[in-house]
Amino acid sequence: MRYLAIDYGKKRTGLAICDPTEIFVSPLDVIKDQKDLLNKITNLIASENIGAIVLGLPLNMDDSVGPQATTVKKFAKQLKKLISIPVYFQDERLSSFAAEEELADIEIPKKQKKERLDALAAANILESFLERKRIR
Repeated sequence: MRYLAIDYGKKRTGLAICDPTEIFVSPLDVIKDQKDLLNKITNLIASENIGAIVLGLPLNMDDSVGPQATTVKKFAKQLKKLISIPVYFQDERLSSFAAEEELADIEIPKKQKKERLDALAAANILESFLERKRIR
């Protein structure tokens, strides 16, 4: 099944996708225009034959649900109204930190790193989800 991972943010949203065998995960895009975000995601679901969504859930370090996680859950409710495929949550703690570490040694301008960061974080979220799925 093809999964689409979403690293939702108020300013930017990172997207990543896996192949149908669920082995290869690739950063896909960073959407900066949040006004049309839901429409872009629904179009992507159709064009890429996505079977399920994995949405990063930014829990606090003590496992509690903070303001950002609440915002992500509201976004998930909006998305679920528009699609008929499952939406799964994946703990995304430290996914952005891991993405920053991966980009640390790459010689590109800071602005380009920032633009790639969210898609790479989404890829880390999807990899964690698929790994957890394999272990089960």
